Amino acid sequence: MSPTALAAQILDPVFADHAVLQRDRPIRLWGKVAPQERVDITLQGRHRTARAGADGRWSVVLPALRAGGPYRLDAHRGSGGSQSLADIALGDVFLCSGQSNMEFPLSKSRGGADEIASADDSDLRLATMPAVSSALPVRHLAQPLDWRPASPASVADFSAVCWYTARALRRTVRVPIGLIDASWGGSTLQAWLSPAALDEGGGDRDMIDLLAAYNRDPAAANLTWGQRWRQWWHAEISPTDEPWTQTVTTGWARVPLLDLWEKWPAPVLADFNGMVWYRTRITLTPQEAAQAATLDVGGVDEIDQSWVNGRAVGTGAGDEPRRYPVPAGTLKAGENVITVNILDTWDTGGFYGPAERRALTLADGRRIPLSGPWFYRKVDHARPRPPRAPWHPASGQGTLYNGMIAPLGAYGLRAMAWYQGESNTADRLAYGDRLTALYHDRRATFGTTLPILIVQLANFGPKADRPVDSDWAAVREAQRRHVLTDARSGLAVTIDVGDPADIHPTDKRTVGERLARSALSVVYGRHGPRAGPQPVTAHERNGRVTIQFGDVTGRLSASTAPPSFELCGATQLSCRRVPASVGARSVDLPFYPGATRVRYCWGDSPSCDVRDAAGPVSPFELSLTPARRPATASQ
Repeated sequence: MSPTALAAQILDPVFADHAVLQRDRPIRLWGKVAPQERVDITLQGRHRTARAGADGRWSVVLPALRAGGPYRLDAHRGSGGSQSLADIALGDVFLCSGQSNMEFPLSKSRGGADEIASADDSDLRLATMPAVSSALPVRHLAQPLDWRPASPASVADFSAVCWYTARALRRTVRVPIGLIDASWGGSTLQAWLSPAALDEGGGDRDMIDLLAAYNRDPAAANLTWGQRWRQWWHAEISPTDEPWTQTVTTGWARVPLLDLWEKWPAPVLADFNGMVWYRTRITLTPQEAAQAATLDVGGVDEIDQSWVNGRAVGTGAGDEPRRYPVPAGTLKAGENVITVNILDTWDTGGFYGPAERRALTLADGRRIPLSGPWFYRKVDHARPRPPRAPWHPASGQGTLYNGMIAPLGAYGLRAMAWYQGESNTADRLAYGDRLTALYHDRRATFGTTLPILIVQLANFGPKADRPVDSDWAAVREAQRRHVLTDARSGLAVTIDVGDPADIHPTDKRTVGERLARSALSVVYGRHGPRAGPQPVTAHERNGRVTIQFGDVTGRLSASTAPPSFELCGATQLSCRRVPASVGARSVDLPFYPGATRVRYCWGDSPSCDVRDAAGPVSPFELSLTPARRPATASQ
């Protein structure tokens, strides 16, 4: 947008042509003009006047309007300027948020080409929040939100799950629907929490404090973070090896091409996902070494931890080029060593070319190219999982809330759909509490009765031929239990539509349709289950365990005698699989002494074949109620 157009803005950039505003409830609008200036707002015959505060910010609340459109939204300022938005619709607005499976585009989904070709619905509007991560809340978008009516051109790169949900709803809900996708691949839940939610227990106190330090002094905070990173390396990789301080070349090989290692002419890392160290040297004069500087690392896939002369100067992730401050006193006259640790967890990895992207820029403006030679050293560790800094884009403390949710302000929503959890399986015990914090957070912003729909994690990973502990199963159970304790929440079970070999399954249509079915119950009050069949009780009697189910559509069924039920005692080693007999609304299992829990479909990629007419039974864990034993004469 040109400076002239930006100067003419009265409404906040979240309001733009083709937007959908929430029907049947007061409509809050806001923006920024000159301090104390008057603003007049008109929409569909409703008019309100506001006066900006000392900071230029203003807001008004228009009375509720029924579904309809297209309308024109007019804003006039006392100084004579105006702004008009065209093709505004009143309908239901859904926020779709999460990590890569929510971000996954329609063009890559199964059947996506046909869906894209038939996408032509002017009452279905799409908007994708710009991918912005920030250590502090962002109050305004840099550009107006790009709302687009559904067409083959607009839907191809849009969230497939969000799209299929709306398409299914549109068969029943005959009002305009607006979709806002705010997602980031690989993101953790805590990255989506506001500062208030983090302070109230959703985050890590030490990490929150370090983030605050980073906002005051990035260089000092990076030095502190480097000390933590070194502690991790010594504890998990090697207690003595310190590649960031090494000056010898023994064990290091020359980098053949300063680009993604899959592009190297020698395919030594062609199929490698893991960690690689890079190193180069530059020589400085005493005058140059006395200065502060900026290290331009360039683009990295996907996470780096960068060092200058053994001092940690920065860490980053994502597509943005890395630029790290190098404080005065870090450089030295003579030889200086630049070391970059790169972690790649999937697909391509390494530096992005061209080589000219990398340089050291001194405070006096002189740019010293890091032209090499560069050397590399592969880390022979199966799955290195270094800690992530609290300002890390995808897994920091509130970084994605700050950049992608805060700019929405109090935009009117009908519901939120949430598809996330894969990146939190390593800290599964905290997931339930963080999910609670997310619910409170979104409802504090968008309304206390906001319905929230959860996509349960799909099957992914190796199949097990015996009972196993499973981080993925534990997160699924946290999602299920949270939904059951919240009447304005729904669950889409996807345990049967994943791909054990691909964390990004392509069947997004089924996921969206199950979300829509849950939304019809939770959001629109239609008859139907909001979370699929759910176990209610598990009783032991006469050597049998009976599990009673509620919210069954039709009757339960199974194609075979399900091998997916387990009885467990206090420990994982006590779990054993048992045969099951499936009835219309119950399942019977043989009891064994010492069992206190029932598990169903517990594993990363379990075999699950119990379902009702609407869909599969969710994986679950349930405490076993023991039988009452008759009293003996001595009691």
